[in-house]
Amino acid sequence: MATVGAPRRFCRCACFCTENLYVARYGLHVRFRGEQQLRRDYGPLEQEVERRRRLGQESAARKALIASSYHPARPEVYNSLQDAALAPEFLAVTEYSVSPGADLKGLLQRLETVSEKKRIYRVPVFTAPFCQALLEELEHFEQSDMPKGRPNTMNNYGVLLHELGLDEPLMTPLRERFLQPLMALLYPDCGGGRLDSHRAFVVKYAPGQDLELGCHYDNAELTLNVALGKVFTGGALYFGGLFQAPTALTEPLEVEHVVGQGVLHRGGQLHGARPLGTGERWNLVVWLRASAVRNSLCPMCCREPDLVDDEGFGDGFTREEPATVDVCVLT
Repeated sequence: MATVGAPRRFCRCACFCTENLYVARYGLHVRFRGEQQLRRDYGPLEQEVERRRRLGQESAARKALIASSYHPARPEVYNSLQDAALAPEFLAVTEYSVSPGADLKGLLQRLETVSEKKRIYRVPVFTAPFCQALLEELEHFEQSDMPKGRPNTMNNYGVLLHELGLDEPLMTPLRERFLQPLMALLYPDCGGGRLDSHRAFVVKYAPGQDLELGCHYDNAELTLNVALGKVFTGGALYFGGLFQAPTALTEPLEVEHVVGQGVLHRGGQLHGARPLGTGERWNLVVWLRASAVRNSLCPMCCREPDLVDDEGFGDGFTREEPATVDVCVLT
């Protein structure tokens, strides 16, 4: 008798199409209780609801077209993630995280603690040459005639890395090999040791395009935000408390971006981006998800998730299905 891992099917919560609908005019997220209320109070949002309902299938179609027709400028970016792409400090932190006897105290000696109270940390992630190569590839894709899905309703410029084909070679090994052992020590209470999916995207800020980002929290247990470049002023991150706290935005903490370095924080931490001053800023954002945590409570509607099948990693939820199946092997 051998045990074979069964393929996992990820889902989203039905609240994706009813709650946290962003109204740019007011800079607010809203929700509705029924189709009649949607039409009466939020008529223009009907298009957004329909867009969200089609999102998974349309994203899969874009990914297939890009895979068959797009010609990369920097094909080496699509190779399996190599240690040479990662900053020595990041490799050292990961090596320590998997070493016998590793603990939080020892790890914190190897990271920059931005805020002990808010549990925000920073560490170099990628080398400068890799950041440059990735940026060149992203700009090449932006200038192509390929269809492009945008990160979310708040970011109008950027790239979904799974559509570009960078999930399998780059983001999944980054999560599995490097981020999970690190997050297991930093955030054991947030599913840091049980991360099993992610949503990775690059956002772009530039004059005449997006300049800032309103206050929000992430649909993730944990978040990594890496500044890829270019040269810019302004655009600092700011952090409040957890979104459930009544004084969540009292005395926000500002964090300046450093190219190549990643900021680690809890997904439920309220945060945003101050207006860009000059130049262009590109950031890689990785929402890290643990189905073992979110299957009990959706972080967006704060209820037990109402699961809907979805494409790829969906929103990181899984149905209560066996993780493995037994297969008879004749000997």
